[in-house]
Amino acid sequence: MNKNDMIAELAKKAELTKTDAGKFIDAFVGVVTSALKEGKDVRLVGFGTFAVSQRAATEGRNPRTGEKIRIPACKQPKFKAGKGLKEAVNK
Repeated sequence: MNKNDMIAELAKKAELTKTDAGKFIDAFVGVVTSALKEGKDVRLVGFGTFAVSQRAATEGRNPRTGEKIRIPACKQPKFKAGKGLKEAVNK
């Protein structure tokens, strides 16, 4: 499912216009992104948790040349599915 499919499905289920559903999706993504940038977790009970973890710098290799390269440390966004979502998917 892509963003347009999600907007159409959300508009149908919530009885919204596609424009309003699109605004909602954009606002939701913006709120989650802002919270993660500030180092906050976003917990949606029954659905899951969006969080940021720190990845340490590592050393890798260029697969073409075998040359060592340095992979810098970075923040990695993560999603952990909640119990309700796991149960719904496994039914």
